[in-house]
Amino acid sequence: MNLRERFNRVMHFKKVDRIPFFEFGYWDQTLPEWHKQGLPEEIDSEAKAYEYFGIENWVNVPVNVGLFPGFEYKVLEETEEHIIYLDGEGVKAEVQKKGFRTIPHYLEFPIKTREDWLEFLPRLNPDTPGRLPENYKEFFRQYEKRDYPLGIHFGSMIGKVRDWIGFENLAYMVYDNRQLVEEIVEALCNLSVRVMEKVLGYVKLDFANGWEDICYNSGPLISPKMFHEIVTPRYKRITDLLHKYGIDVIWTDCDGNILPLIPEFLEGGINCMFPVEVRAGSDPVEIRKKFGKKVLLMGGVDKMALLKGPEAIEKELLRLKPVVEEGGFIPHIDHRVPADVPLENYKYYLKLKRNILHCGKLEPKYKEA
Repeated sequence: MNLRERFNRVMHFKKVDRIPFFEFGYWDQTLPEWHKQGLPEEIDSEAKAYEYFGIENWVNVPVNVGLFPGFEYKVLEETEEHIIYLDGEGVKAEVQKKGFRTIPHYLEFPIKTREDWLEFLPRLNPDTPGRLPENYKEFFRQYEKRDYPLGIHFGSMIGKVRDWIGFENLAYMVYDNRQLVEEIVEALCNLSVRVMEKVLGYVKLDFANGWEDICYNSGPLISPKMFHEIVTPRYKRITDLLHKYGIDVIWTDCDGNILPLIPEFLEGGINCMFPVEVRAGSDPVEIRKKFGKKVLLMGGVDKMALLKGPEAIEKELLRLKPVVEEGGFIPHIDHRVPADVPLENYKYYLKLKRNILHCGKLEPKYKEA
């Protein structure tokens, strides 16, 4: 079997010779920290690290269903302690220069009023040149004989709205100015559908994926009822289009506790949960127990086990093994690997994942202990 065949068989609960060996990348500071611990200096990117560790990957076709053109990145202020900048989404943010950088501190958001939105809207025009590759009909022919899974990114319905308005501001706006929220979500849905309609007939795809990140440890940013009214119908439009072209593995990247929203994801046609963040309340064992084989899973390995060491890593993988063996589950770390995970712990995790969960290529680029 090749990787594409394995992916499709696992995601349709069919037997495979081994599970695809996917992972979910690293913090920006992780590889530099691992260089201090013996990782070769030339391994300085995610792609190089994947090759070195023997990690496989899926690919998205290059279409743009996001903000286009984006805003120009600008540094507004820099001191010994911090950098304040304007990012590509038009958000003013601050990062500290000391320690590990994770989530920035957001200071100001581009959409506060309807007037702001109307100025923002042209950046979501589905017909803007550059959203698709030049001569895309011919371009897609390169994928016809591929041996890896290929998908299409359908964007975000509410996560990006949160990015542009702000967490607390959106929590109020869904009540104070719901019409504006719905207009923005509708524009994002229209963008996704219009762009995908142009290309879906020219390449056979294995999956589709989006991005939301609208859940935290305590649950979603907006209530399941509000999600049902505003977001789920737009998901349905997108997934109906995907189903028309035979695409039935569909996920959206959402961290945090997604359990309250899984019924809405399923109703909207999102049938795969990713990355299934365990400590946030999204335990793959409990999800499969509650929703059965209606739900596919990608991720779900508690990253905190890698901090604790070999015994915790083995315990976590053995805990997941029965669900992996049921099918419909490609296990990997439930978020990007933090910089304080020791390199040897990561290597041990990859080795055990090969042995316990029957994942992976036969040999990585380094010699295993």
